Formats: sequence, C-alpha cells, structure tokens
Amino acid sequence: MPNFPIAECFAYWRVLELGSREIIEGLVNPEHGGPSPLLSSYLSDWDGYYYWQRALDGDWLVLVHERAPVRERWWLHAALFLAAIITTSVGGAMFAGTVDPWRLHTFLHPQAGFPFSLPLLAILLAHESGHYVTARRYRVDASPPYFIPFPAALDLIGTLGAFIRLRSPMFDRRTLFDIGVAGPLAGIVVAIPVLLIGLHGSTMLPGVATPLAFAHQFARFNGDPILIGDSLLLAACRAVLGLHGLVELSPLAVAGWVGILVTSLNLLPLAQLDGGHIAFALHPRAQLFVARAMWLALIPLGFVWKGWWFWAVLGLAIGRGRLAHPPVIAPERPLDQRRLVVGWIAVVLFIITFMPLPLSP
Repeated sequence: MPNFPIAECFAYWRVLELGSREIIEGLVNPEHGGPSPLLSSYLSDWDGYYYWQRALDGDWLVLVHERAPVRERWWLHAALFLAAIITTSVGGAMFAGTVDPWRLHTFLHPQAGFPFSLPLLAILLAHESGHYVTARRYRVDASPPYFIPFPAALDLIGTLGAFIRLRSPMFDRRTLFDIGVAGPLAGIVVAIPVLLIGLHGSTMLPGVATPLAFAHQFARFNGDPILIGDSLLLAACRAVLGLHGLVELSPLAVAGWVGILVTSLNLLPLAQLDGGHIAFALHPRAQLFVARAMWLALIPLGFVWKGWWFWAVLGLAIGRGRLAHPPVIAPERPLDQRRLVVGWIAVVLFIITFMPLPLSP
C-alpha cells in the first residue's frame, strides 16, 4: 500500500485486500474534513482511486490501490471482435437479402452487411465499455469485453452478444451500482440514434393491417418475413417519425432494435445480470423477491415466446442455481440521492424497452 498517514487522517479505519486491490476505508477526523489542505495534498499524490461517502457519523473516505494489474490477452479479445464483425455482417447481408448463409461466397462478401453489423457492434461495444471503464475507474479487476460470434443462419444476427468478467468481489453498493448501470445507459445512448436513423430509412406500408397488436414492424431475413416485436420505446420512436401501420425495417433499424432488446434483457433483475446488480444496489433485501417474481413471470411468458424459457435457465446458470445476488463487502453503505434517481431511471428504461414477443415467424 502506498504511503498514507492513516492514523493521522482517520478516527478509525479498516484495510481490505480484494484480489489485486487494496482498500482503505476510514472515518475522517473532523479536522481533516472538507478535506483539509493536508489531506488534499495526500490525495493529490494518491496512486489510485478514491471517493467519499457522506454519513450521519461523518465523512468516510475510501481509497483504492491496484497492486499489479492482470496482463490481458488483448489478442484474444481482438480476434473475437473481428470474428463477430464477419458473422454479424453475414446476418446483416441476410437481412438485406443479398447472400445465402450456407454458401462459401457469403464469407467473401461480408461488406454487404456492414450497415447492420457495424452499428450493432457499436451498441454492444458501448454497453460493455460502459461496464469496463467504470470498473477500471474503481480499480476493480475486470476483463475487456469478450464478443461471442455465432452463425447468423442459426440466431439471425450473428452473435450471442458480449460480456466482461468481474474477477474480484465488489466492495460496496456504490461500486456495484455504478458498474451495473453504466452498461445499459451507454448502450441505449447509441441504440436510440441508430434506431431513429434506421427507422427513417425504413418502408412504411400504411394500408396494411398489423398482424399482431405488439408487432407493428417486420424485417426480411434471407427473403422470409419475420415479425419484429414492439416496446413502448420503439412505439415512441415510430410516432416521432410519423410511421403508421406496418413498417418494413431496414437492416440499420434492425440493428437499433437489437440494441433495444439487449438493453431490456440485461436489465432483467436476475442474479448477476445488470438488472440484478442495480436491484441489489438499490435495495438488497428486496432484490431476491423481485428476482423470484420476474423469474416466475418468465414461465408463462415462455408460451408467448420460447426465448423467455432460455433466459429463465440462463438467469439460474449465471447465478449458479440462485436468483439472489452475491453480497458485497460493505452493504451498509447506502446510495446517495443522485444514484437513487439514476436507479429508478434504469427501472423505467427496463419497462419501456421490454418486449413480450420479441420475434415471431
């Protein structure tokens, strides 16, 4: 741990080791609150990250130092990303109706799918980078994003998404909340403009009735129409652009729609999904109740769209058979008012992006 006058600045404190991190948490002596010029000088020389926690008993200071960062295999992350560009470009070309997924020449002309693949990967990269950058800000041991390429003929879009690994425990709810909420917020900031631009280039069929109440748009995948599910956010975007009736989505609009769906799925309050992190940070005791209610709701929803059964199983798998979120080291530290507001914004975001029937043939 770098030199820091613990006994001089803190009334009482504790020192923790979490993976490659060393953490000092202490109640600041009243004469150093504010902070004092002396404490400010120490903080300016601190080799790490620090943040304040205001409490009834005084000001708490949390100092985080990273001893030896893990050497990342950047070549692996780059290779997976490049592979995802190819597979999602194949998916985009199939939405554009230009290639056959089972022929070799599909992989020789992936550029036909770039209007779909590049915006989609930009949304996924923004989402995971939000997690990663925030985690590194707190000196949390986190991996760079892993992209998961997948044959487009099997899952339509050519990827199973992306993820980062958090390789050390969370210290408090503030850290957990900031890391958890950063991904969905960063992703949706990119997804909405992509969706709006894509909708602007889509084709409106005003005289054609919508087949389902919650499917006002469709896309052609390799020439076959697929109904694209609706959400409150998607309906609002259509209304802003004056799109009525049935809409045939452009590949770019499909990429934006996938970004909206990814945001919704990640905000499910299950185990260690983003929504689980946020729910636990907002109210640790209520998280398990909310997770159980959401998980039980996925069972009947599976009769509407079988993919919900997959997410019910995935939620349990990620939590190693549990829906409860793992505890943090210092759960007694509450969120401040600003984070509580952002947390409820995330809840509203989940509601307006949720799609009961994402896809229907």
